[in-house]
Amino acid sequence: MLYAVDMSSALPPFPKPEEPFATPSLLEVGMAPGEPGLRADAARNRARLLEAAARLIAEHGVAGVTMEAVAAAADVGKGTVFRRFGDRTGLLMALLDHSARRLQADFLGGPPPLGPGAPPLERLRAFGVAVLYRTAEQLDLQLAAQPDPTRRFIHPAAGALRAHLTMLLRQTVPDGDCDLLAHTLLASLDPALIHHLTRQCEMPMERLEAAWLDLVARVTRTDPPG
Repeated sequence: MLYAVDMSSALPPFPKPEEPFATPSLLEVGMAPGEPGLRADAARNRARLLEAAARLIAEHGVAGVTMEAVAAAADVGKGTVFRRFGDRTGLLMALLDHSARRLQADFLGGPPPLGPGAPPLERLRAFGVAVLYRTAEQLDLQLAAQPDPTRRFIHPAAGALRAHLTMLLRQTVPDGDCDLLAHTLLASLDPALIHHLTRQCEMPMERLEAAWLDLVARVTRTDPPG
């Protein structure tokens, strides 16, 4: 799987971005308010809790992840889990944040075409495909961790995706309203929509990937890849 949650894997180093148009820097997602950094022991405890949550998801699905179950699996008090993550949504968001940072590291400094070094149009195509498959792989977690509507579009992880997509659009269609185009394109990668298309309509992922490439071609007034 491309972006499966794996808390045991170390995050890759984050190279300095090599792009113009105000490339977004790596966002520090996943920390609780007032926690700009963690002591080494606190960071280890946090990773242990996330490891326990990831195991519960693998064994029982997202429904099996409760604050009580994570505390028991990590052999800590329930209050420790609440202090670290606030509530169940905060815990699930922390699991997603690890994967979000891996994806962001890939498009900021990974190999092309997702990372720097490829033409903007190729990067735009690769970006949507990467987000599509990452979302599909973590669909239950993505849906369970969805912030409420007032916070959905201002979460740092969502902002990082939108900023990067806007930058690629400005390089590809400089005469377009790239801010709104980024919102429109990201709407086609929404977890609830992917759930509907893949599980309720039983569409194969190959069709969704082709649809993204077609949408990019129409927005950028270019030919789809051959």
